[in-house]
Amino acid sequence: MPYVVTERGCEPFKMTPEQVIEEVKRLNVRFIDLQFTDLPGRLQHTTITARELKLDSFELGIPKLDGSSIKGFAEIHKSDMVLMPDPSTFALIPWMPDQHRTARLICDVYWGFGEGRLSRDPRYIAQRAEQVLKDELGEDVISYWGPEPEFFIFDKVYLDVTTPFKGQSYQIESREAAWANMGSYYPIRFKEGYYPAPPHDTLAELRSECVRILEDYFHVPCLVHHHEVATAGQGEISVKHDLLTNAADALVTLKFVVKNVARMMGMIATFMPKPIFGDNASGMHVNVSVWRGGQNLFYDPEDPYSELSQLGRYFGGGLLDHAKSLAAIVAPTTNSYKRLVPGYEAPVYIAWSRRNRSACLRVPVYHKGPKAAAATKRLEFRPPDSSCNPYLCFAAILAAGLDGIKKKKDMGDPVDENIYLLTPEKRRELGIEELPGSLKEAVECLESDHEYLKPIFSQDAIDKIIENAKKEYTEVSIRPHPYEFYLYFDI
Repeated sequence: MPYVVTERGCEPFKMTPEQVIEEVKRLNVRFIDLQFTDLPGRLQHTTITARELKLDSFELGIPKLDGSSIKGFAEIHKSDMVLMPDPSTFALIPWMPDQHRTARLICDVYWGFGEGRLSRDPRYIAQRAEQVLKDELGEDVISYWGPEPEFFIFDKVYLDVTTPFKGQSYQIESREAAWANMGSYYPIRFKEGYYPAPPHDTLAELRSECVRILEDYFHVPCLVHHHEVATAGQGEISVKHDLLTNAADALVTLKFVVKNVARMMGMIATFMPKPIFGDNASGMHVNVSVWRGGQNLFYDPEDPYSELSQLGRYFGGGLLDHAKSLAAIVAPTTNSYKRLVPGYEAPVYIAWSRRNRSACLRVPVYHKGPKAAAATKRLEFRPPDSSCNPYLCFAAILAAGLDGIKKKKDMGDPVDENIYLLTPEKRRELGIEELPGSLKEAVECLESDHEYLKPIFSQDAIDKIIENAKKEYTEVSIRPHPYEFYLYFDI
């Protein structure tokens, strides 16, 4: 459930359909923005006048969607779909002017003609994941999710991809950039952007405004925001952990807010993983824990290494076992694999540890003992990046973890050395494999390893994810790259 920030802290934010209708009238809302994501994860919307939102809209849905025009949804011969708004996601969009006052509602997607949920609706897949968790571990079991999305905020981006026979290029301008600093600002050198204070960090006010809007209007409590390692405006905003679907809603909302706040300040935000060569890319570490009756099932004070329970070890074993195929869902773009390379703190190697950030799975050990660690014990899965669809990402991670629990796949021994510095022979000796090196390789892994997803993902959703990824890989691979001209033009 989303939260509202009060003097007492963060409390669950609940709203019934009746209350939504009352709020629309009280706030003099003129328009209702109906939001959902396509299969790849881009936020989509359609806007109705407020008078069209009625009580039965929450029961019957709003027949306003041509599913054949949404990427990954449906074919043209079966395209009528219904949007079912979730009243708990009601929020006023603060940057809309008073004469266009607009509130948003995140929607579930249904087939038309009473044919039930769309199996490819990403939010349905997330909701299905939460139910499968209860089916397999008990009705009183829940999971908590804490994503750490990173992003870049640039001053300007010039993009030319419309004239392929003339040439294709992009150019980035940033007041912080190490390569072309804009006069009256301090440049941030490559890999030296972690935690610099203003005036070096020029985007603290922008990030604070994003957090203010997320908390005050969208009921998404945030934990921390800061500049990240890369030059040219890399940042991170971490949101408070929540149930799976709610956490995915929060992340979709965060991207919506960050992009719009940046635009209002004359800048542009991107969650593309690797826009800059030679510096760190944007990841999205995902923290997960499983609870029953207020007890963290991943915590075990008797484990001397990391206080991780056997259940947590089985869950982590599933993540390691399926890490290669998971990559196609949690790192779903061709650009993702320009991030997943050694040398930039990226989690290339399939191994686990506690403090070791060169492993793809980590058990954070900031605290020890029941007073603090019992509430915070979790697994941190590091391969995801912010280009993923969070509904699919969290659902796939849960599917892999549940498969590990079901099949009792232990994580094996931890690796406490810097894996980047190990020789290939030493890595082979330790049984350390690498994540896929391209989207093509990741998709091939998903094609051969996706049975663990089937309790949650329908086969047609898996097929469409694979189809979309193959198409994008082909579209990129068939186009000449500017650096190829540098390498081969004189050959």
